[in-house]
Amino acid sequence: MRPRPTLAIGISCVALLTVSGCVAAAVGAVGAGTVATFQERSVGQAIDDATTSNEIKAKLLSRGGYGEVDIEVNGGLVLLTGRVISPEMRVTAERVAWTSSRVDNVANQIQIEPPGGFRANANDAWITTRVRSSLVTSRRVRGVNYNIETYNGVVYLMGIARSQEELETAAERASYVRGVQQVVSYVTVRDRGPRGPRPAPILQADAPQAADGAIDSGELLGASY
Repeated sequence: MRPRPTLAIGISCVALLTVSGCVAAAVGAVGAGTVATFQERSVGQAIDDATTSNEIKAKLLSRGGYGEVDIEVNGGLVLLTGRVISPEMRVTAERVAWTSSRVDNVANQIQIEPPGGFRANANDAWITTRVRSSLVTSRRVRGVNYNIETYNGVVYLMGIARSQEELETAAERASYVRGVQQVVSYVTVRDRGPRGPRPAPILQADAPQAADGAIDSGELLGASY
C-alpha cells in the first residue's frame, strides 16, 4: 500500500492592502447562482465570489505572464495557485487579488517556476476531476460544497463542510486519488461558524516564500495530519 499524502488544514489571514472594484462577466455570476442553490453558501455569496474571481482573472491577464495562475474564491477567501517566473510577479498577483472590495483573505500558493507545459497542467486537471468525482459519490460528503484546485499534485480544498468529520472524510478521500502528493484545506466548518476555534498555526518548512518586504499569506498555516 502506498504511503498516504500529507493532509493539512490551511488558514490565511493578512491585512487589507487596497480596495477597488469593477464589474465582472455576468455569465459566470449567473452560473454560480444556479450552483449555489444546492450549496451551503447563499446565492448572493456565490455570485459575489464568481464576480470576484472573474475580476481578479481579468486584471492579471491584462498584465501578461499570468496565464498559468488559477483563482478560486469562496466566502471572500481568494486562493491563488499555479506558477509565475519571478518573485515580483507572485507578490503582484497577491496585491491584485486584494484590490477587490469583496476579498476578506488571500491564500497565495503560487510557485516560482518556468512554464509547466501541457502535460503538467493536464495531469493536475486529471487529479482534480478524480478528486471531485470521489467527493460527489461519497454519502458522507456533500461534494457540491467544495471547490477543488490541483497544482503539482497538491490538492487544495475550499468551501464549507457541514462538520469536522465531513471535512476529514473529504481530505482523506482526496488523498487516496492516484498522483496526489498532499491535501491542503481552506474549508470552513459550518458547525463552528466562520469565526470559530482554529488549530494553532504551524509553518511548513517547504512553504513558498515571498520577496523581501512583501506581505505574504501563502504559507501553509494550520494543523498537519
